[in-house]
Amino acid sequence: MRVVRLFAALTIYYLAVTAIVYGMTAIVPESSAYLPIGGAEALLTGPSDDPFESIEIGANRAGDLTGSIIWLLMAMFGALYTVLPVSWLYMSCRNRAEYNQSIVETIIILPIVVTAIVVIVHNSLALAFSLAGIVAGVRFRNTLKSSGDALYIFLAIAIGLSAGIGALEVALVTSIFFNYLFIALWSSDYGAIKGAHRFFRPNHGNELDEDAPPESEKKQG
Repeated sequence: MRVVRLFAALTIYYLAVTAIVYGMTAIVPESSAYLPIGGAEALLTGPSDDPFESIEIGANRAGDLTGSIIWLLMAMFGALYTVLPVSWLYMSCRNRAEYNQSIVETIIILPIVVTAIVVIVHNSLALAFSLAGIVAGVRFRNTLKSSGDALYIFLAIAIGLSAGIGALEVALVTSIFFNYLFIALWSSDYGAIKGAHRFFRPNHGNELDEDAPPESEKKQG
């Protein structure tokens, strides 16, 4: 039942967001210059000899400082709205024993930070190396309870990168595919083995592995 509710909520959300963006661009065509969309076409059809030339920050289309700030705000809000359903998936699927609220907060905040970083270092190799040095100097550690949590971190980074280069449609498609695929795997319990650790599900703590030797043999060994 929880899977059905989550599936319905995600579907309604994605349809509503898509309808709002499509309606905005249809009613006010000039608004497309302030939206972080359209970059996917440039990435896919860019020159093969120098792929970096095909990447153009959408804020350059705004024309002035005010327009650029509006574009940046729209990019950050777009990243937030795109990653928000991903956090719903985490909160719905994660079991209480291994739930980590900091992961949820990281999933939501990280795309916004990455969006700003991409805008800052775009077309500037010096800034990119400077940022690498700053990150190397700042040491931090966050131990993940499960390696599967890294999937959400990578997705959050991908959404931030897409928003930062004005290709939010890539982030939206990735978010949709990730969420629905994970729901399918989670509901079908794909790859489960009796007695093994189960990602995002209660472990079979009281169930013994069929291939494991009996307790009497363990004691004799």
